Amino acid sequence: MAQRAEDPITRQGDEGYRSRIRGCLLGGAIGDALGGPVEFDEGQKIVTAHPGGLREFVAGGADWPPGTVTDDTQMTLFTVEGLIRAGVRTDRGIGFTVAVVQHAYDRWLDTQLLPAPSGRRDGWLQAELWLYARRAPGNTCLSALGKARKGMDRIPQFGAQAVNNSKGCGGVMRAAPFGLLPAAKGFGLEWAFDAAAEAAGYTHGHPTGQLASGALAAIVHQLCQGADLEAALDETQKLLATHQDHEETSTALAGARQLAASETAPGPDTVERLGGGWIAEEALAIGVYAALACPEPEQFLDALALAVTHSGDSDSTGAICGNVLGALHGETALPAELVYAVEGRGTILQLADDLALEFTRTGELHSEYGPQTGWHVRYPGW
Repeated sequence: MAQRAEDPITRQGDEGYRSRIRGCLLGGAIGDALGGPVEFDEGQKIVTAHPGGLREFVAGGADWPPGTVTDDTQMTLFTVEGLIRAGVRTDRGIGFTVAVVQHAYDRWLDTQLLPAPSGRRDGWLQAELWLYARRAPGNTCLSALGKARKGMDRIPQFGAQAVNNSKGCGGVMRAAPFGLLPAAKGFGLEWAFDAAAEAAGYTHGHPTGQLASGALAAIVHQLCQGADLEAALDETQKLLATHQDHEETSTALAGARQLAASETAPGPDTVERLGGGWIAEEALAIGVYAALACPEPEQFLDALALAVTHSGDSDSTGAICGNVLGALHGETALPAELVYAVEGRGTILQLADDLALEFTRTGELHSEYGPQTGWHVRYPGW
């Protein structure tokens, strides 16, 4: 029997890496589901209903039960699937292509336009019926992907950047998965930043929308390598400063760090000094601020409550905070009372584990002459 190829990440390392992937993706989902129902509420209204901050799932309407995720988690999951499929595509000998992720966003668009799977798509994720629900999807994402289709039933060519001037948070809220790919397989800090920025550009044309997305991926990448949050932010800001048009994102991150280091008591009024989170750099700053203000594993729920209890884009700021702290602490730090009740937990964990498999156990799933297993059926390489 042929001996299986060994990957450079040890089994012990696999376990820690998988825990951070699970923590990041599931943490983002619970932050998203926590903030989704109050996304358009004023901060004072949220505080009146929840004096200690929003710390439990609530309903967002008759067809929006507690624990329901929004487009933030939907698009994040399709980002993960796209990254896995880009990994499978490397069997063709043509390298890792970020544009495969835009193909995944095209499948996400189907979930927003169709009542159920059409049967025209491949892969398993697009067949998940629970994803065929509109939870206040961003107009920029819908418009940009719709225009890329050019009136067809799918985007004819992948990889083109959006032609608009939007820096809404719809790029950054889905960017964390780019930071989850392992440095040991050649996916370094600059790759994570650049790839996330490129993918954000499929829908958001403004440089800040792209650079804020790259910054989140860079932060997550370093946390997955074992850095603490302050060190990850230091390196991210250094990397940001090398890019043209970085000033808005750099200023927002610096403001979040300064506010967290001050003696100002955390709360909705403090959070709103950073903005509303509707635009990319503000959403990043609020998510990072909440993580810095409540950085310990046992403070995970405190951080999420802080991230969503404000007048603004509460689901996106909650998702970003959950991504960051989940990558920092791993899945065991997640608040159990939210984890068990979040929509789509099984799907989220399947994708998390499959991402870890693709990039740590590649030799057992791929071969020189193509896939050895049904992996390529689960994740077609395009």
